[in-house]
Formats: sequence, C-alpha cells, structure tokens
Amino acid sequence: MKQVFRKLAEDRASMLGLALIMVVVLAAILAPWLATHPGDVAEFHTAIRLSPPNADNWLGTDRMGSDIYSRLLFGARITITIAVVAILVAVLIGVPIGLIAGYYEGLGSDILMRGSDVFLAVPQIVLAIAIAQTLGPSIENVILALSATYWPFWARLVYAETRSCKNETFVEAAIALGCSPWRVMVLHILPSISSSIIVRTTIGMGGTILTAATLGFLGLGPPPPTPEWGRTIAESREFLPMAWWYAAFPGLAIFIVVMGFNLLGDGLRDVLDPRLRRASSGK
Repeated sequence: MKQVFRKLAEDRASMLGLALIMVVVLAAILAPWLATHPGDVAEFHTAIRLSPPNADNWLGTDRMGSDIYSRLLFGARITITIAVVAILVAVLIGVPIGLIAGYYEGLGSDILMRGSDVFLAVPQIVLAIAIAQTLGPSIENVILALSATYWPFWARLVYAETRSCKNETFVEAAIALGCSPWRVMVLHILPSISSSIIVRTTIGMGGTILTAATLGFLGLGPPPPTPEWGRTIAESREFLPMAWWYAAFPGLAIFIVVMGFNLLGDGLRDVLDPRLRRASSGK
C-alpha cells in the first residue's frame, strides 16, 4: 500500500483530482459554517432576485433571491450523498452477482448474466429517466434509479475478472486444500480483483454525479426548493444570457467534481493495474 500511495503521489493529475474531491467533500461537510446565508437557501427575497456577484452575495442570487454560493454548498451535500449511496448499492448488488456467476458455471450463471445484459441493452441514461419518471421526483428515487442502472457494470466486470482468476494456481491450491467455494470467492478471488473494482468505482462516481445532475435538469431529481445543482441549471435557462452567473457556477461545480473523480480514477488505474505497471516499467 505504501508503494501504491507513493506512485499515486507522483502523478500530478491524480493529486489534482484528489484535491478537487477533498475540497468538494469538505465544502459539503462544512456547509453550515462556510455558507454566507445558511438560513436563506429556500426562502424568497424578491428585492435582490437575480443580483450579480457582489460583496454580500459572492456568486450572485437566483430567481428567488437566494444566495447561489450558499445553495451550491448545501447542494454539494445532496450530490455527494446521491453518488455515494447509489454507487454503494450498485456495488453491493453487482459484485456478488458477478462473483457467483463467474465462479460457478451452468444455467444459474447464464441466467444472472443474461439478466444483466437486459439492463445493459437499454442506454443507461434512458433507463434511469424511465425509472425516475415512474417513481416521481425525490432523492430516494434518484438513488434507486441510478443503482438499478449501474449494478450491471460491476456485475460484468467482476464476472470477467473472476472467470480469469479462478484458473490461477493459488485458487486451485485453495480448492485442493479443501476450502469451501464461498471461502475461495471471498478470501482469495475477491481481494485479487479488488483493484479493478476500486478503479471502476472511482470513475463511476463521476458518471453518477453527471447522471444525477441530468435527472435534476429534467425535473426528475429532488423537488424544489432543494438546492440541487442540475435543477438550478434548468431554472436558469429562462434568464440567460443576462443572469449568466445563475448557470455558470452550478455548471462549474459539476465540472470540477466530475473531473476530480475522473483524474483520480485514471491515476488509480495506472497504479493498480499490474499490466499497466509492467508496461511502464518495461519502458
């Protein structure tokens, strides 16, 4: 692990991504203390509506007169919560399915993989929109829609890695020593493929945040006056280009957090993938 962290620290892009993620996470945690108007994020102040950035409202105000800077901080909480919970649920569903289907062969394995293929046959964003539209706008339904559409990606990844790993010598040795199938899968195969799961999870966080913002933009996310970034951009459309700050700063926040996870995921892939490590050392 020390070698992994050392190699990761040498990658400036990965460190930049990690720094961006830490800034957003800390901003979400410390939102009540960092916000300049923490009590006004869901209130109307018609006298100062659509005010440009100024000394009192650093990033301007929205159509309700609420401080955009404060709404972005509290919106970070919603965005991070949706992404983390949705990815966690997808991993908890997809990894066991892929592990079982990859280790065992036969009809059961085929049924599990064909089930994941059904979800993968429909574009992920289209399926998420359909589920969110059916269930109605709320944070819980967004999480459910994202989890239901993301788990097949982890299932297919773990399935392929398990099929490749179960013929390795250390797995055959564990089986020869009398280890049960569950012990082989959990204690021998799963740690060996964990690097691929970590990389896929890190990169998937960025895509999840972007998809959640898309659902919010389409009105399928948390209902108003919840300070969700995608909905804020949707509300700003009728005031463009005059009130440019209304859409610019929420869009910049989405860009920063998605880029942070993508940069960190690329760095982790280079560090944790043995094939890439061998290729780089061969040069």
